[in-house]
Amino acid sequence: MTAVHTPTHTAEQNKALITGIMDELSRGNGKPFVDAMADEFAWTLPGRNAWSGTYEGKKEVREKLLAPLFAQFATQYCNTARRILADGDFVVVECQGAVTTKTGKAYDNSYCYVIRLAEGKMKHLNEYMDTSLVEDALEAPTHAQSA
Repeated sequence: MTAVHTPTHTAEQNKALITGIMDELSRGNGKPFVDAMADEFAWTLPGRNAWSGTYEGKKEVREKLLAPLFAQFATQYCNTARRILADGDFVVVECQGAVTTKTGKAYDNSYCYVIRLAEGKMKHLNEYMDTSLVEDALEAPTHAQSA
């Protein structure tokens, strides 16, 4: 017998959660974003640059992705949603980041996040972005330099 997947939250509830998180992120408040990550959260950055890969677990995401990324920023990072679409457990966010690095470069990347949620928490995020801008504006994370 095949198990039937039943979403624990509606698409509207998932969209409302992510909309609230993105509203805060547009004001530079990333706490709701981090709070919404499940402990087993995974973040995937497709591509072939030093940041690419899948970061497994909330702890690893914070230590190996977010900490080295935010350490390069000289100004407060903001990310503004342009469009948010929801379908069951998935929410897709088209958004625009804005920040200046400590080297003086603008890192105003455009993103598309595909987020899978369950029980009101983010379980997985696929991040699509301008990887050329990443290579131009950011230094490689320390874990990539030693690999």
